[in-house]
Amino acid sequence: MSTDNAYYIPHDAKWPIVGSIGITMLLGGFASQLNGSASASNVMIVGFLVLVYMMFGWFGEVINESESGTYGPGEDASFRMGMVWFIFSEVMFFAAFFGALFYIRIFSVPWLAGEGAGASTNEFLWSNFEAIWPTNGPGDVGGEYEKMGAWGLPAINTLILLSSGVTVTWAHWGLVANKRKQLILGLAATVILGFLFVGLQALEYSHGYNELNLTMGSGVYGSTFYMLTGFHGFHVTIGAIMLTVMLFRSMKGHFTPENHFAFEAAAWYWHFVDVVWLGLFIFVYWL
Repeated sequence: MSTDNAYYIPHDAKWPIVGSIGITMLLGGFASQLNGSASASNVMIVGFLVLVYMMFGWFGEVINESESGTYGPGEDASFRMGMVWFIFSEVMFFAAFFGALFYIRIFSVPWLAGEGAGASTNEFLWSNFEAIWPTNGPGDVGGEYEKMGAWGLPAINTLILLSSGVTVTWAHWGLVANKRKQLILGLAATVILGFLFVGLQALEYSHGYNELNLTMGSGVYGSTFYMLTGFHGFHVTIGAIMLTVMLFRSMKGHFTPENHFAFEAAAWYWHFVDVVWLGLFIFVYWL
């Protein structure tokens, strides 16, 4: 039990080693899959299931410890600092992809067209290449395709995510004010909006692949488009799952106005994916 002068340290924790086994099997199976192993897919499935087992067990244990009063101010500060660093790492993750997009559009494409330092490259290799974005590279290596428009599903998804930021904040206000019904309704609305976003993005991808011929092979535009939007969609899915857990916990009576960091952490993460999407909408879809 934690006190103001002591810090709780779990004993005989098995979950880290279980998680390590799952990750090793998943990545090892994936590497074997790339090398044509017949049993690689089974190893990957088992590794994934081990990870799911680890997450349910470990997170459930932490929830039980929290609800039993095991944690105190020291643990709360650690959790907050850990979440801050985790979100910072995610910021750097997306910064790398945005940086790659910036470098390609501002430097690489103009160089290939003969501007600045790329004059000799253009003269000897791609004399007919023009610095127009979007591009699938010299010689149209990705074939014919169409750009994904900004004012269809992407604009609708922008409205959905911005609305979900409002609903999760409204839910937080309800929690602080000890209004359980407002908390649950706000979380439920946020979860619905989150999964609606993911569903519409899947519809957008289907449209891109089947009607626009926009694929990962559509040159640098196709690859950067799917890498940025795909990883963001994955993060939205994770965030929606986190908020779903918060919804179930709220329905069970968890959280108080004074003790609800798990909810705050999920809300921080959700606001983060909102901000990233605004950047994606502006720099990937619009400009």
